[in-house]
Amino acid sequence: MAAIDCGTNSVRLLIADVSESAGVVDVTRQMRIVRLGEGVDRTGRLSPAAIERTRVALADYAGDIARAGVDAARMVATSASRDAENAADFQAMVFDTLGFAPEVITGDEEARLSFAGAVRGLDAEAPFLVVDIGGGSTEFVVGSPSTTNDVDAALSVDIGCVRMTERHLRADPPTPEQVAAAEADIAASVERALAAVDGGRARTLVGLAGSVTTVAALALGLPEYDPQRIHRARISAEDVAKVTADLLAKSAEQRLASAVMHPGRADVIGAGALILRVIVERSGAGSVIASESDILDGIALSLT
Repeated sequence: MAAIDCGTNSVRLLIADVSESAGVVDVTRQMRIVRLGEGVDRTGRLSPAAIERTRVALADYAGDIARAGVDAARMVATSASRDAENAADFQAMVFDTLGFAPEVITGDEEARLSFAGAVRGLDAEAPFLVVDIGGGSTEFVVGSPSTTNDVDAALSVDIGCVRMTERHLRADPPTPEQVAAAEADIAASVERALAAVDGGRARTLVGLAGSVTTVAALALGLPEYDPQRIHRARISAEDVAKVTADLLAKSAEQRLASAVMHPGRADVIGAGALILRVIVERSGAGSVIASESDILDGIALSLT
C-alpha cells in the first residue's frame, strides 16, 4: 500500500505491507519539507512556488510507488488545501503528477485517520487524547481502541507551527511579546478543543507529527534523530516546558546546531513546541507519549 499525506509544512510518503495480523510494516517512509501552506494564513491562496515545490516531491514519490508495484494508493491533503481559494490548481497538479486525485479531507476525517495510526498496539491506559500538531492545524481526538468506532469525539482547530509562526513569531528569535500573543491565541483554541472533545476524561496524552517528535528527541538528549528511540517515549510536562523555553530563546540558526533538527523545521519548531506545551498544561497531563505512527499509518490501514 502507498499512503501520501500532504500538509501545510511537509509532504510524506509511506509504502508498507499492511495486514490485519501484522499491522503496518514499513517498506519506505519519506518526508520532504515543501511548505505548501506558506502565506496561506495571510493571502488565502497557495503560491505557485509552493505548488511547484510540492510537485517536485510528488514526482519523486510517483517513481517510488511505480517501482514498488503497490496494490493500492491514497493521498490525503489537509489544512492548507482546505483553506486555499485556488485548491483546484493544486488538485489538478497532483492528478497530472500521480495519476490519481488527492482527497482534500475534512479536519474530522484527518483526526480519525491520525487516531487510527497512532493508537494501534499502544500499551497505555485508555481513553486516549491524541493530538496531531501540523503546520496549519492541530487535531484533537478522544477515544479507546476497544470501542466499536474507536473515536468518541474529534475536532480540528486552526493552530499549527507554520500558521502561528507567520501570524505571531516574526522575529528571530521571537520577542517575549510575540510569544505571549502566540500563547494566548493557542490557548483559546486549545481550551475550545478540549471542551469539545471532553479531553479532561482522557487518561493518556499521545502527540503526533514532527513538532512533537523533535521536542521528544531534544528532551531525550539524543545525539541524532532516532525514530526507534523516539517512538512511544514518554516525555514529562516539565521537560516539554524546558525544551519549549530553550527553543523560543534561540534563533533558527542556533536551533540548527542540534543534530536532531530537520533543516526545514528550524524556523517553525518554536511555535510547534509552544502548541504542545499549552496542550500538555491545559489538558492536565503529566506527560505526553510521542508517536512516530500517525496519519500515514491510518491512511495505509484504510486501504485494507
